Order: sequence, then C-alpha cells, then structure tokens
Amino acid sequence: MKLPQRYTYPSPGFAEHWNHGSGKKMLAQIPSVPDRSKIEQSAQRYWECDTLGDRIISEAFQSLGHRQAHELVNEILKRGIDQVSDVPASLYQLFSEAQKTPDWLDENLLEAGAAFCRRTGPFGLIILRNYSLMGGYESAAINKPLIYTGALKKGAAKRMAETLSFWVDVTGKEALKPYAIGFNTTLHVRIIHALARTYTCKAPTWSDEQWGVPLNQGDMIATNLGFSLVFLDGLRKQGFNPSLQEVNGLFHFWKYIGYLLGIPLNYLPENEEQAIESLYQWTMNQPAADEDTIALAQALMNAPLSAPYPKLRWQKIVLVKIYLGYNRYFLGKQACERLHLPNTSFRFLPPLFAFINSWYERWIKLSSSNYQKAVQSGRKQQVDIRNEFLKENPFEKTHL
Repeated sequence: MKLPQRYTYPSPGFAEHWNHGSGKKMLAQIPSVPDRSKIEQSAQRYWECDTLGDRIISEAFQSLGHRQAHELVNEILKRGIDQVSDVPASLYQLFSEAQKTPDWLDENLLEAGAAFCRRTGPFGLIILRNYSLMGGYESAAINKPLIYTGALKKGAAKRMAETLSFWVDVTGKEALKPYAIGFNTTLHVRIIHALARTYTCKAPTWSDEQWGVPLNQGDMIATNLGFSLVFLDGLRKQGFNPSLQEVNGLFHFWKYIGYLLGIPLNYLPENEEQAIESLYQWTMNQPAADEDTIALAQALMNAPLSAPYPKLRWQKIVLVKIYLGYNRYFLGKQACERLHLPNTSFRFLPPLFAFINSWYERWIKLSSSNYQKAVQSGRKQQVDIRNEFLKENPFEKTHL
C-alpha cells in the first residue's frame, strides 16, 4: 500500500488528544477504535481529488481563458444552468447534478442543522476560529497548499472574512436551495478549490509524493469534520446542550455541503459515531506542525490587530488575549506550546461563558418561541460580525 511521506503514525501532535478529555469521551462512544490498517486504508484518500473540478479547469478555464470562464460561471449562478448555452460538458455536469435534490436529502434535518448553526451566535464563530481552524494548524500537511497559493501573504484577516462569509451564506434558511446564496457559494468554493489545486501542482517545489494531491479528499473530509464534529465538541465545551435532532441535523447539513463540494458520499459521516471514527483515522496519521503551519497559527493569532473589527487598538489587543484563552481552553497546553501560542490570564473566560450558556440553554428549551428567538438572535449577531469584517476585506461572494 503506497502512502505519501506526510503519513506519520501515530501523530506526534494529535495522539495525545485522544488519551484525555473530550477525545477520550469521543472514543468511548464508538464500538471499536480504528486500527493501524484501517488508518492506512483511509490515508489512500490523499491520492484522490475532485476529478470533475479538475476537468472544469481544463475544459473551461484553460480552454476559454479565465476571464471568459469567470463570466460563464457567474452567468450560470445568476440564471441557472438550463438557461445558459454553450457550456463545456464538465461545467454542465457539475451544475445539472448539483441542482437535482438527492433522494437521501431530508429537508427537515437540513434545516435543523442550519438553525442549530445559526443559534450558536458569536460562540459558533469563536469555536470555528479558535478550535476548528487553529487546531488544524497542528498538522503540517493539510494547510500546506495555503503556503503555495500565497494565503499567508494575503493575511489571516482576509481568510477569516472569507470563511465568515461562507458560513453566513450556507447556514441561512433555505440557503442551499438551487441557486440560492449558500448553494452558489458552495459551488463557487468547489471551483476555487480546483483552481488552487491546479496552481499548487504547478509550483516547482510541490511534491505529491510528500504531501499527497493538493486539496485531496482526505483533507477535505477533515475540513468537513472541523465544521461539524469539532464544532459540536466545542459547543458542548461552551455549555451548549443540543438536542438529538440538532446533532443529527448538523451532520446531515454538512454531509450535503460535502456532497456539493465533490466529496464522495461514502466518505461523509451520517452521524456522530461515524464522524468520530473518521476524525480519529485522519488525525492519527498527521505530521507535527512545522515552520509553515506555526507561521499560519501566528498570523491567525495576530489577525485582530489588523482586522477592522473591533475598531479601537486596545480592543484589538484584548481580543487577541481572549482568543488565546479560548485556544488554551480548547486545544490544551501542549498543543498551544507546539504552535507557539502564549498563555494568558483571559483563560478564565471560556469556563465562565460555558456556565452562562448552560443556563441560557435551559431557557431556550422552555418553548419553541424561545428557541426561534435564539435562532434569530444568533443569526443577526453572526451577520453583523461578518459585515464588520467585510467592510475592510470586501470580495465578491458569488464571483470568481
């Protein structure tokens, strides 16, 4: 069985996560812990990628030219694939398949997952930033294409603005209906991933033998789990107590987004148990953080200093310290030290907010009216935060 050089078992960084705390509790939920042979088998996904996306780059962007391809994609997003003529076969296949509602999609579960994401308000965004995203920097492999595509030079604040915009777009009510904002944004991201893979492969120092295919299916699944399982774990640590319907909805929601992004359905978890197995398999073969990912972590740590939100300098400095407190709370002392994230006295805040949130959860569950108010309030806060970031980091969300 051929494995890329990135394969490192057991992972020097992530292995400790599974031996204590929430990682240990997660493993207690599954029937058996995946063994090394199963982990090696899952690592074959590092050789796989979204081949339809690659065909689109070849047939549309390279054949027609980037400008004409951009205009064509934007016209499809605006009018729908059935209203646009002279579309390359691969591009037609992407949109015609995506606009068909799959038989397995449950609209009620989909909305339950989206509404749960909305009701988490700013805490959901804090978890995505300081647990899902920062925690991923413990792997030298998954973020390596960011270095080759110049994402580090573009700035962490811009990346956060783009991620926030994606989140707000896809989690809106009925946002994933064909040609609604979330649907368009997701397919836009899929094409951007294919473009990034093309650019990365052209870099003279990139090595598939070392890192696997850029933006491969293994790392795509890990990113999907960051938005679902890791997100869920962070919410529970922050005092949230989601219902079974919300939990099942969350995984169904991200399964559908993963499907739209070109991840094979049999790779996407149906439920929390399958998600835990998948996350364990991915994390246990990750190489330790290197200079590149440490630089990415440092850029994310300092991002508030150059971001438009909050406005005042002292507020930005305090926010850096608050986020460091959350990094320590979610990732632990050893992980923060590996990423060179300093300790802070603000580490007392996450437990305090967890206590407050646990009481707020009780109020939410008193009535459906309270629940809907929480969803609406959380959504408004997330949109407001996104809009603040976009003031200084504007980009066209539906354009390439």
